[in-house]
Amino acid sequence: MQSKLSDIALIVKTLAGDQSAYADLVKRHQRFVFTLAMRFTKNREDAEEVAQDCFIKAYRSLASFKQESKFSTWLYSIVYTTAMTSLRKKRVDTTSIDDEDTYIQVANTSSGYDVNDAENRSRSFYLNQAITQLTPDDATIITLFYKGEQSLEEIAQTLGIEANSVKVKLFRARQRLKEKLERNLKHEVNELI
Repeated sequence: MQSKLSDIALIVKTLAGDQSAYADLVKRHQRFVFTLAMRFTKNREDAEEVAQDCFIKAYRSLASFKQESKFSTWLYSIVYTTAMTSLRKKRVDTTSIDDEDTYIQVANTSSGYDVNDAENRSRSFYLNQAITQLTPDDATIITLFYKGEQSLEEIAQTLGIEANSVKVKLFRARQRLKEKLERNLKHEVNELI
């Protein structure tokens, strides 16, 4: 049962030649890597390409992982640099025609109508919609802090900036997210009235 092993144990096994151990690492982190890539690219196909490139780069560089930080922090820094490189190569401003629901998968485990479940999905929808309207830097910091549950220091390491800068950027990103939510929900309230 390799899925119960820590990231470090899986890395050791991978470096020893166990390919299935790396597959377990990928399974463990693929959803969040894709989410981060999507925040940058705003396009499903590009996000899938960035995510795949990240796991290939991580595999090739696994021996250089020094364990000075969590594996996830190291991996997310690869996502950040790969996404930025991808965006620089494209340099064409495009908007995805994909619907938000096509890449947000919400498991429906209840058999009947559950008000709390519907409310949570609605909150999640509006929150994700507002996050996609943020700049890639703001979206990344929000995603790493709240969804990735990374500390300010871990985010600083991922982005290659000072922890104090992350704190300021996070504060400003929260303010911009709040503005987006208020604007988006204002239209929803007006539609209901």
